[in-house]
Amino acid sequence: MALAFLLIFVFVVGASVGSFLNVAIARLPLEKSLLWPNSRCGACLQPIRWHDNLPLLSYVLLRGRCRTCGQHFSIAYFLVELGTALGFVALFWLEMVENVHRWPGHLTFSPRLGHYPWASYLGFAWHALLLSFLIAASICDLKSREIPLQLTLTGTLVGLIGSMFLPWPWPHALTPPPAPLTHHGIYNWPFWFPLPDWFEPGSNWQTGLATGMCGAMAGTFLLRAIGFIFSKGLGKEALGLGDADLMMMAGAFLGWQAVVVAFFLSVFPALLFGIILLAARNDNSLPFGPALALSVMATCLGWRWVPDVVRVFFFDATALIAIALLGGCALFVMSFLLRLIRGKEEQQT
Repeated sequence: MALAFLLIFVFVVGASVGSFLNVAIARLPLEKSLLWPNSRCGACLQPIRWHDNLPLLSYVLLRGRCRTCGQHFSIAYFLVELGTALGFVALFWLEMVENVHRWPGHLTFSPRLGHYPWASYLGFAWHALLLSFLIAASICDLKSREIPLQLTLTGTLVGLIGSMFLPWPWPHALTPPPAPLTHHGIYNWPFWFPLPDWFEPGSNWQTGLATGMCGAMAGTFLLRAIGFIFSKGLGKEALGLGDADLMMMAGAFLGWQAVVVAFFLSVFPALLFGIILLAARNDNSLPFGPALALSVMATCLGWRWVPDVVRVFFFDATALIAIALLGGCALFVMSFLLRLIRGKEEQQT
């Protein structure tokens, strides 16, 4: 029974967050304030009363219309609230009930009864916050093919501030920490291993901030470098700056290793989204943000299944440099060949 109440509470919180995300999605691309003025009907400009602005419920009761003038509201508002609520519930179930991260505190609690340690709630709240930022960025990218800098920059700052709390990545640390440090942190791995002499493992804010900073810089640099190389080879812009900003935000939350894995995983949902858009709208432009966001959350939840052999590359400077150079050259050659193929097709037509 306690677990059922928890799930209902998480659903309500998720729907409320989704309602706020609707405001952010509508206003941030236009550089409007999130706090003022109050929400209004776009047709009659009448303020929407608080009881007409209840997440999910108001849309159903009013049948998606303005109470004053009857103007129809887009169902996208309802879907964002519902999707965020379901996303929160799914995240809670995976992290708290199923304990996909194998958080050690769960071993002495009764998850099925809804009893969890405070650190687990903190970990869930952290990832729910990341999920909220990713949902807003994805919807903005789908609607306008742009991701507002205010959104991703705010998310990055939040990630860096949070990085100074519970920084040591237990239970995914490469070596077990001392007994007093067996709580879990917000990062899977530290920014480097073994740590330099001037950093210490454990709950010190310097290690956490360094991990968040490295993640943010790696996220934006990786996407900007790939976009630059691909654009030079293809002869036109390949990746928007908003995609790099999104990965900067993700890196601040999860660390640089997760950003690298998420980018390579994003190829698969991006290909699927591209096929769907091409079939449904005959649109060959691809908003990359949703694919990146989906891959970031998949990497976050599935990190313990990342093979241990990956550590050999992530913590070997020579291997990282070699992989980066080979990957950059291969990307340039591939994009240049694609440019030649498209050029021949245009000449034939």
